[in-house]
Amino acid sequence: MKFPVRAKRTLSAALVAGTALFGTAQAQTFPDKPVHIVVPLAAGGAVDAIARTLGQKLSQQIGQPVIVDNRPGANGNIGAEAVAKSPADGYTILMAIPAMTTNQALYAKLPYDTFKDFAPVARLGFAPLILVVGADSPYKTFPELLAALRANPGKFNYGSSGNGSSQHLAGELFKASAKVDALHVPYKGGAPAVTDLIGGQLTFMLTNPLEVQAQIKSGRLRPLAIGGSRRVDWLPGVPTVAESGLPGYEALTWWGTLVPAATPKEATARLSQEVITAMNSAEVKERLAAQGAEVSTQKPDEFAAYLRSETDKWARIIKAANIKVD
Repeated sequence: MKFPVRAKRTLSAALVAGTALFGTAQAQTFPDKPVHIVVPLAAGGAVDAIARTLGQKLSQQIGQPVIVDNRPGANGNIGAEAVAKSPADGYTILMAIPAMTTNQALYAKLPYDTFKDFAPVARLGFAPLILVVGADSPYKTFPELLAALRANPGKFNYGSSGNGSSQHLAGELFKASAKVDALHVPYKGGAPAVTDLIGGQLTFMLTNPLEVQAQIKSGRLRPLAIGGSRRVDWLPGVPTVAESGLPGYEALTWWGTLVPAATPKEATARLSQEVITAMNSAEVKERLAAQGAEVSTQKPDEFAAYLRSETDKWARIIKAANIKVD
């Protein structure tokens, strides 16, 4: 059946209008079912705790269950791939970690592309890595440790939760900035590395405060410097690495949220608004502060720029240190 030209135009306009109304209706009802937050690390860790804190508050705001789904493995790649291949409807969110900006350079092949397969929702916050030594270490200050490292190239070591982890890369940035040589000892997770640091098998670590705060407060670990650009309230007497002799040094762990790239913009915008509101609530800020983390939210465009700058920064470090994890 043939339609007159005017009729075709009328039909096309009606279809466009109908699609727009359908999209608007979807935006008005979103979310109308449970939302999943995929954590690319094991349950019980610092990132899992933050995701569950966010999920609880988010659920209260949107009136829907928020389910935390742990997909650990391959330095975050398993969870990231799962989200990249999930339906792009706004109901599956990836808890983004620093690996999203380092894996691009660490792996020869990835099952996803951080910038092509994901859309930024919001950055959540960060925690500066803490340079710690065991309680029995002879080094009482950062300058003492730095002097020992410079006087004994290759004699000392540092631990991390694994090749390519944020702890490993922070250690390599430290070595490059300080022009020192120390052996990297990778572990299968942060906990066994901390155990060996306390036991004296390691010289130092640069690690997530959420994972060592209890050991610091109990006196089993001694903090020598803060990896961030400023001191932290819960360790007021501990200087930053930058002010202790390495200007410009900064190593953080951070968290954010991403969704599949094709997710409707209306859904992404709604999620961003709700996530930022949840993170900036007094109860969430207080809970994270008690763990040594700081809420510092960014909207999608700001978070996208941050992801790009972090990717460029760590690619240089990875290339210079010739780090590969394949």
